[in-house]
Amino acid sequence: MRHGIVLFTSDRGIAPTTLARAAEERGFDTFYVPEHTHIPVRRDAAHPGTGDETLPDDRYLRTLDPWVTLAACASVTSTIRLSTAVSLPVEHDPITLAKTIATLDHLSGGRVTIGAGFGWNTDELSDHGVAPERRRTVLKEYVEAMRALWTRDEASYDGEFVSFGPSWAWPKPVQEHVPLLIGAEAGPRTIEWIVRHADGWMTTPRTSDVPGRVAALQQAWTEAGRPGRAAVHVLIAARPSPEALASYAEAGVDELIWGVPDAEEDVVLASLDKLAAKVAPLR
Repeated sequence: MRHGIVLFTSDRGIAPTTLARAAEERGFDTFYVPEHTHIPVRRDAAHPGTGDETLPDDRYLRTLDPWVTLAACASVTSTIRLSTAVSLPVEHDPITLAKTIATLDHLSGGRVTIGAGFGWNTDELSDHGVAPERRRTVLKEYVEAMRALWTRDEASYDGEFVSFGPSWAWPKPVQEHVPLLIGAEAGPRTIEWIVRHADGWMTTPRTSDVPGRVAALQQAWTEAGRPGRAAVHVLIAARPSPEALASYAEAGVDELIWGVPDAEEDVVLASLDKLAAKVAPLR
């Protein structure tokens, strides 16, 4: 299995560039950052962790822009992959976002993986003009439109939420196909969405029975006639037992995502060193 590092970025604590460079030096495979454009003060949406409108902490209010952050990290690294855990594409203009991601992939030498979510904070989505009940359809169209811009010399798209005529857009991504993972609970509806539109699944901090969910995803993947296997990245939310790690490997998990604290540089780097020692025997 590969191993990645996720930092819940904020305008405090360690600079993401410092951590990305340190993670690359210690052999980690991917650097992940999250996204929230803003947090409405009045909300009806329940946080998945707290179960109501309260937030676990104030980092949600202070999240750095993921694509600017990853671009900065690209400038100080050379091999580590650059990803989101997770980004919210439907909170952007799809043509502009396609340009941003293509530029990042171009400048980084083809190191981008998109981890995307449907968006639990429906109040946040509403402020961007996205009806919560249509968010999956909106994301589908955004993904299709962006892929058209990335892969065609003259791209066009005609959907319910995205529509543009024949257009030129460069740079194209270095990668022939920019990987897309969906970070969500893998119920039947999400599994169907992943099989039809994405390249794999990213677990959430609340996911249980990862091997069972992976088996269901891979079965649906095969039944749909897609080649190979769906990629699976597991977000480590608690200290896993040796048995859990073994079950992930047996299930064919591709990458484990380890978190570090949003804290001062010396605290985070000490945590990173401990993680590097922990994962060394797992490689």
